[in-house]
Amino acid sequence: MKIARFIYNKKICYGMVENRSASLIDGSIFDKFKITKKKIDISKITLLPPVNPGKVICVGLNYKDHAKELNMPIPDEAIIFIKPPTSITGHNQKITYPECVKRLDYEAELAVIIKKEAKNIDKEDAKDYILGYTCLNDVTARDIQKKDIQWTRAKSFDTFCPIGPFIVTDIKPDNLSIKLYLNGKIKQSSTTANLIFKIDKLVSFISNVMTLKPGDVIATGTPPGVGPMNINDKVEVKIEKIGTLANTVASI
Repeated sequence: MKIARFIYNKKICYGMVENRSASLIDGSIFDKFKITKKKIDISKITLLPPVNPGKVICVGLNYKDHAKELNMPIPDEAIIFIKPPTSITGHNQKITYPECVKRLDYEAELAVIIKKEAKNIDKEDAKDYILGYTCLNDVTARDIQKKDIQWTRAKSFDTFCPIGPFIVTDIKPDNLSIKLYLNGKIKQSSTTANLIFKIDKLVSFISNVMTLKPGDVIATGTPPGVGPMNINDKVEVKIEKIGTLANTVASI
């Protein structure tokens, strides 16, 4: 199932997307719900980020080909950090380029949407805690990241976490093509088969650090080819069986 989040009749709604329409969902996508007969033309609504997470947990250096590109050893444990909810923005929305930033980079990622509270779970049970998957761009102020050493400021500006356009619930995440296009030219290309730490391992590992709540997002790392964006650039994250997350870069 493909789920969209949007505003309809001045209310935030969810809908099941089929072709170019969305059937309104009655109830919570994280609990019990039913799909109504009310259909809305996707072209007539503005998509919102598919969730409003309490936190976004990101994983650094989690592709074998990216580690090889950087000539870095494979980590023994997942490297995690957090982006704040205020960094979230949606499909076709602007990524703002702060005046204090000298280099702004894209990072295409597969994102996991948590379905229910998870604490100290085993990796064998991880799938039961996953609602679905979407596209994410871990936008990074690269010059600030290098300057600060720790990553909080470089990863946390408003609009630095585009996510969407939809949540897809019925796919297997272990061998999906992931690509990033900048102004129509391919810059990143890999597959989730190259993940160092697989999805089930990540959900388990993170749940043993912090309690995961419904709607929380796990960004699973970026493949090789990370590079800079400039004002007026169009950046697209395309993941097999999910879709394309598109954003443009703008000055503040």
